[in-house]
Amino acid sequence: MVKLSVNNRNIEAKSGDTILSVLKRNGIKVPTLCHLEGLFPSGACRMCVVEVEGLPGLVPSCAYPVQDGMRIQTHSPRAVRARKTIVELLLADHPDDCLYCVRNGDCDLQNLAEELGVRQRRYAGKKSMHQIDSSSPSLIRDPAKCILCGKCVRVCEEIQGVSAIDFIGRGSRARVGPAFDEGLNVSSCINCGQCVTVCPTGALREQSALKDVIDALNDPGKFVVVQHAPSVSVTLGEEFGIKPGTDMIGAMTTALRRLGFDRVFDTSFSADLTIMEEGSELVKRIREGGPLPLLTSCSPGWIKFVEQFYPELIGHVSSCKSPQQMLGAIAKSYFAEREGIDPARMYSVSIMPCTAKKFEAERPELSSGGLADVDAVLTTREAARLIRMRGLDLNSLPPEPADTPFGERSSAGKLFGVSGGVMEAAARSAHYLLTGEEMADPVIKSLRGLDGIKEATITIGGLELGLAVASGLANARKLLDQIRAGRKDLHFMEVMTCPGGCIAGGGQPVSSDPNAIRARMKSLYAIDTGAANRVSHRNKQIQKIYEEFLGEPLGERSHKLLHTRYVTRDVMI
Repeated sequence: MVKLSVNNRNIEAKSGDTILSVLKRNGIKVPTLCHLEGLFPSGACRMCVVEVEGLPGLVPSCAYPVQDGMRIQTHSPRAVRARKTIVELLLADHPDDCLYCVRNGDCDLQNLAEELGVRQRRYAGKKSMHQIDSSSPSLIRDPAKCILCGKCVRVCEEIQGVSAIDFIGRGSRARVGPAFDEGLNVSSCINCGQCVTVCPTGALREQSALKDVIDALNDPGKFVVVQHAPSVSVTLGEEFGIKPGTDMIGAMTTALRRLGFDRVFDTSFSADLTIMEEGSELVKRIREGGPLPLLTSCSPGWIKFVEQFYPELIGHVSSCKSPQQMLGAIAKSYFAEREGIDPARMYSVSIMPCTAKKFEAERPELSSGGLADVDAVLTTREAARLIRMRGLDLNSLPPEPADTPFGERSSAGKLFGVSGGVMEAAARSAHYLLTGEEMADPVIKSLRGLDGIKEATITIGGLELGLAVASGLANARKLLDQIRAGRKDLHFMEVMTCPGGCIAGGGQPVSSDPNAIRARMKSLYAIDTGAANRVSHRNKQIQKIYEEFLGEPLGERSHKLLHTRYVTRDVMI
């Protein structure tokens, strides 16, 4: 331990800690624009500079280690003036369109300008000219709003292992972009949107489907159905100032109904359906032989990652569609037939925590008879905008249940929203499918939490199964490289594109607070703990749809509607 003085107050810190980490622990806020918790500091933005007695210049607190006897002033006139100058220089080459920007009111640069009292333009000059890149089905890149903090580059490379974007050019011509400055659509981008969640401005945002959805809601000739992903109910409230992790499923259902959706469905239902198909697929491969480990297929960013970087492992990936696509497919077949609705008149909307779901919905493989399984995808953020647009207050709406037949779910389906949840849900049903008996304890503790890689070995009917869970694709790379090298002890592997799973997806409320992510995770675990039904195969509506329509898991009709194929994709180098 070392002793130091911060703003004339004596505190203790661990030797080797950075000044910034010590300040955070002691409740002292110093602004940053480039800092990413858990990654090696870059010190690029210099917003976090502080004054240290005895040193000639200001030092970046994110990259400077504490020393015994150090005397620090975090908000000295010199430090504050330096921060204000940085913001003013950034604004001098920034578009003046805050009122039109999707990040208005939720922009770090805007907030810093307010905090530092920037009220006039002191620097002026010719502004850089850039073209907006809207080529991606999921994301929009606006280089004019980029402040070169580098956070998107680092997340893409160090957390996701994709490296779709990097710095291009030098000096005043430096910018961020894909290889050869091409569009994101021909890059190695997997559409995950993690770059959006760390971007401090509006330089990166999702492709919005709000206009299309509003047009469909206003069209009397369309029957508009909506589904919401398992994690959305515990994150949507944050957009309305509600405590992170609060489950707003009842109020959210009410809001969607009042927006004009003809039916409101819960994607947790089709998560249960996914478990029936994927669990059966696992059992079949174990009993009859097939590529192992079986790799889950719920996360579309992960699927594109495999298609690009590990095409030789495509045969290991489950052929199951994601829960989003499964629900879209059965809504336009089973439900449409039951209700006497022309599938061509049905407009299917999904609310997802994920920007890659927009890419997934446009895949030509995920359609039937010329009709897409899902017509439009809204992120959690877009859903909040739509609710606010119609003057609805999520805090005051009475709770309502989702519509049948796709409103009933098990808590296993709800666990899909957190890393390890798909694996835990699948293990519960695989145990029943293999032995005819329920697991004595449905909770697999070693698969829970926010660790990037989790492993477990469980015994089912005398058979030892090796399970592995990865979240964040750089972590998935580590396991895939082991499989490539000949590792044989794994039977089933779950991969979530985003660190922590869907609770931290690229379409969720933008939050750099790790406590918010943990609160979302704990809420889903609490829902599971208190549930009457914790296994997918006991969902009565799931049993009914197999009896009335699908036949059996992996049967002819279920394979046609609920399964798909994958393709090898070229990667731009």
